[in-house]
Amino acid sequence: MDKQFDRKIVLEDGSVYLGYSFGSKSEKICEIVFNTSMVGYQEIISDPSYTYQAVVMTYPIIGNYGITDEDYETKTPTIGAIVVKDYNDFPSNFRATKTLAEILEEYDIPGIYGVDTRKLTRSIRNFGSRKVIITDIGVSDEEALNKLKNYIMPTDAVKKVSSKKKWYSRTFHAKYNVVAVDCGIKYNIIRSLNKRGCNVTVVPFNITPDEIASLKPDGVFFSNGPGNPEDVIETIELIKKIKGKYPIFGICLGHQLISLAYGAKTYKLKFGHRGGNHPVKNLINNKIEITSQNHSYAVDPKSIEKTKLKITHINILDNTIEGVEYLKDKIFSVQYHPESAPGPQDSAYLFDKFIKMMEESKHA
Repeated sequence: MDKQFDRKIVLEDGSVYLGYSFGSKSEKICEIVFNTSMVGYQEIISDPSYTYQAVVMTYPIIGNYGITDEDYETKTPTIGAIVVKDYNDFPSNFRATKTLAEILEEYDIPGIYGVDTRKLTRSIRNFGSRKVIITDIGVSDEEALNKLKNYIMPTDAVKKVSSKKKWYSRTFHAKYNVVAVDCGIKYNIIRSLNKRGCNVTVVPFNITPDEIASLKPDGVFFSNGPGNPEDVIETIELIKKIKGKYPIFGICLGHQLISLAYGAKTYKLKFGHRGGNHPVKNLINNKIEITSQNHSYAVDPKSIEKTKLKITHINILDNTIEGVEYLKDKIFSVQYHPESAPGPQDSAYLFDKFIKMMEESKHA
């Protein structure tokens, strides 16, 4: 006898996708997006940038190598939900300590499998990211649509995931002290800085300029994170007040916040960039980098022309801005993830650029 569907996804346009439950059986309303990565589902579910989002994995088999203790990108996963074609609950990996379903259940994250993810991905690509509800098969479509209609997506994503107090990640024979402003920081960013001789102090998104000054940083880093950058007013104001005082590096949301602090504008992409296969052109050396990305918003190119920022990188696929800098203020940022693990290593040089900037600033 065939197994009966027990869960479903209902989109705002009334389309319904049936599937089977794994992980938490809670009902969730999220923004639905897709990710084209072939590996790295643990890093995806533990990336704070997916807060309030249901992620459709385009690679069909998920769960087959389990969950390992060393590969988390944050301590407490906050992803909204995960949608997959085939779920494997019997991982073959000597490093695995838990299954994906166990982690989802532990953190109240619903998973649904058996879904036609190709059709769903095409829907997102053609009609854009939008609200969906993941619910029990017994909930009527009319009731699900009514819940969707009356639900307002939260705008507090960065506040939800940012550190509530400062914490430290130190390394041997450190040469630099970096303050990392946590808007939803990924652990591999911190590892990448530690590996290059940086002691890192991770601080909340709403830290004050005076508190940063008291930490005597050689450089300040602004992290990735979830949601609309225009909602993170405290961090934008912080950047306005400290730019030019320290070497500054921003990634993803940090890139958008830096651009906003200089007077640029941002806009929401139709379905965003998520995956490890985006070609980006470095306009400084004319080389192409294969990058890993995860964002819903981009910086408006016309608005950049009215700022002091110089565009350094563009996306080959859609010409969106992928990097900016203003060397007089010792500030630069990129939209993609040079630290991505697993992922392309083409852009790891950006951390070395930050190190060089701090070195030059120390001896200026």
